[in-house]
Amino acid sequence: MSKALTKSASADTDRDEPLRILLFTGKGGVGKTTLAAATAAHVAVHGGKVLVVSTDPAHSLADALGVGLGAQPREVRLDGSHAVLHAAEVQTRALVDDTWQELRQHLRTMLHGAGVDEVDAEELTVLPGVEDLLALTEVHRLAASGLWDTVIVDCGPTAETLRLLALPESLAGYLERLFPAHRRAVRGLLAGIAGSEHVERWDSVADGLGRLAERLAALKDMLAEPGTSVRLVLTPESVVAAETRRTLTALALQQIQVDGLVANRVVPHPGAARGAAAGWLRTRRREQEQVLDTLRAVTELPLRVVEHRAAEPVGAEALLALGDELYAAADPLENGPSMPTMQISGGGKALDSEYFLRIALPLHPAADLDMSRIGDELAITVDGRRRLVALPAVLRRCIVTSAVAGDDGLTVRFRPDPELWMR
Repeated sequence: MSKALTKSASADTDRDEPLRILLFTGKGGVGKTTLAAATAAHVAVHGGKVLVVSTDPAHSLADALGVGLGAQPREVRLDGSHAVLHAAEVQTRALVDDTWQELRQHLRTMLHGAGVDEVDAEELTVLPGVEDLLALTEVHRLAASGLWDTVIVDCGPTAETLRLLALPESLAGYLERLFPAHRRAVRGLLAGIAGSEHVERWDSVADGLGRLAERLAALKDMLAEPGTSVRLVLTPESVVAAETRRTLTALALQQIQVDGLVANRVVPHPGAARGAAAGWLRTRRREQEQVLDTLRAVTELPLRVVEHRAAEPVGAEALLALGDELYAAADPLENGPSMPTMQISGGGKALDSEYFLRIALPLHPAADLDMSRIGDELAITVDGRRRLVALPAVLRRCIVTSAVAGDDGLTVRFRPDPELWMR
């Protein structure tokens, strides 16, 4: 175990740069674990203090690094250099046993005290995705320790990652509707609602749920930080590219920043070689380039290319060579500026004024888009995934007149509501 791991969890005052959290994901089998490990090795050998951690239930990070890993970060020495990185694989089953049981008991107590049948309370506290949530909580704990300036996360396949990244906001909304913050702040209120004289017991419930709410808020903040981004890994195939475009839309809907794409396993160009094998490579390479050109046409994100290797890159030496190919002289942690999620234009004081709200939401051609107004929010649903957008104050007194979707986002037109505008 590295001596650095004895450093105080609060010792983060010497960091000059903001914490960088980079999440790798992609369709299963595209090589995201290998590329996450190669990126971590590349950062470490250039002087970075880096932790690479896997939240993928089917852990393969240990296989890529060629070492045994567990829940606690361990030091991994990079052959041929004095550099080290740290690595871990989150064990979600243990987190559920150690952490979730107490919180679940608090929820059961509250529901049972409010008159919910004990069996129903038991079922209502089985929250889907809690293992994923706890895995993300563990990433946050490690990142906040101050031991590393870069945390690289090997996430599960795309669908699981999208669910993972949506959990903090969705569960925070669930908790707020079930038990609003203003109620948690009043001691004994739960006891009064339930008609119980055991005020201390109900206060412990409020404290437990308050801690859960704080964790969810911390996770939401972590994902929204400028230093947090997703890097999508793909293989240059039309099916995978289509899924990548859907993923870009889904992540934008969740307000998660994507900093780039990595096309893995691009077959080498045969050059002037002849023969059946060279002909096959030439045809396959041409097909892959067409897919990559399509991706370049629909997104301005950086697209890195990694050629297919004859041998699987396993171990420090192979990962360092892969990192050099992947980044060359470029900064592996480069993260573009955060794009504004909403922009308002137009305006005026008269009832015939018009306002335009542009929401940065790249949409693929086959996107199934639905939009509705719910009080002071817009509910935007794309391909079955919904996001609630809180409207700026001026637009809360307006009504929606039309909406236009394009590659660069969604533009919604408003005009003043006569019943509310002059109030």
